Parts: sequence; C-alpha cells; structure tokens
Amino acid sequence: MIITTTNSIEGFTIDRYLGLVTGEVIAGVNLVKDIGAGLRNLFGGRSQGYEEELLTARESAQRELVESAQRLGADAVVGVDLDYEVLGQGDMLMVSMTGTAVALSYRG
Repeated sequence: MIITTTNSIEGFTIDRYLGLVTGEVIAGVNLVKDIGAGLRNLFGGRSQGYEEELLTARESAQRELVESAQRLGADAVVGVDLDYEVLGQGDMLMVSMTGTAVALSYRG
C-alpha cells in the first residue's frame, strides 16, 4: 500500500476518496528508559531507549493506519499527517497518523 504525505501520487489517478483513516498508539515509557535518558541528558548523547520506543510506536500507528485503509478497500493513503504528543507527567507518548484512504487507477 502506498502511504504518502502528498495529495496525489505520480502515475496514478485517484478514482474514489474512501474516507479518513487513523492509526493511534499510546505508549508508556518505563523507569529504566527514564534513568538512561536522564544520564544522557546530564552527559550528552542520544537516548537509544526513547528512540526505540518512538520507532516502535510510529510503526504501530502506521500499521493501524494501513489496516484501516485496507478495510475500506483502499490502494493508498494520501495527505498523511504524523503527530507526536507527550501525555500525563511526561511518561506517556502518543503517536497518531491520519490520512485519506483512496482507490487508484494506473495512468500508464
């Protein structure tokens, strides 16, 4: 399935707009990652624990987005927007993806 932030896909015509689709994930960040991130904050460097958590959450949100689009019979999702939010006391991360599911035909 094609996933794009643009509103069109080169080489294809959008035949039908099937509706809004979303993928949303709320992930908790554990104490061990918090301690590691705190040390990196103090001494410098990247927080691998948080980066892995972000990657996992983003991949899960995209998987949900694709599954929603597939249920509608879509070939692609256009106009995708990706958002990150911190919830609670900073111990929860929300990743959300939204877009428009579309049916395509090849222009070739």
